[in-house]
Amino acid sequence: MSKPAKDSRISEKKEQLRSFLKEKGFKSTRQRDIIATEFLKTIGHITPEELYRKLRKKNKGIGFTTVYRTLKLLAKSGLAAERVFADNLTRYEPLSPEDHHDHLICIICGSITEFENTKIERLQERIARELGFDTVAHKMELYGHCSRCKSANPSKTDLIRTGHNAPAS
Repeated sequence: MSKPAKDSRISEKKEQLRSFLKEKGFKSTRQRDIIATEFLKTIGHITPEELYRKLRKKNKGIGFTTVYRTLKLLAKSGLAAERVFADNLTRYEPLSPEDHHDHLICIICGSITEFENTKIERLQERIARELGFDTVAHKMELYGHCSRCKSANPSKTDLIRTGHNAPAS
């Protein structure tokens, strides 16, 4: 994907945010614009703290509360998805209606792998239809052990998988 196309998409999303803010009676500020730009360039998931640390390197005047509130507004506007995985940390990811994906989450290192599978999506739609259920949204999160953790700690992942506690270190 070329950089101008991405910049153009970011500009469109920022305009969508401005319209949302105006509609809801919020101000469109320079700080919100900086936060939104940095967030929309993000690939993957980011916590408010991670985004704050990233922004503080160039923008000392931006506070954590402003970052947190702007992420909440991005989520309410439909431009971000708020995710809470097993570690109970709230993460955000840029969202587009065409960007549906699911997650594999490692319970050892916390890595998150995104994946798409049309067969799974069709199966979920078929099950909902067969049960007379109208789905408006869904998410799938699979928890387990990534290949790196499995190879680094084979005995630990075997114990966890079988339901036994890992030995104390």
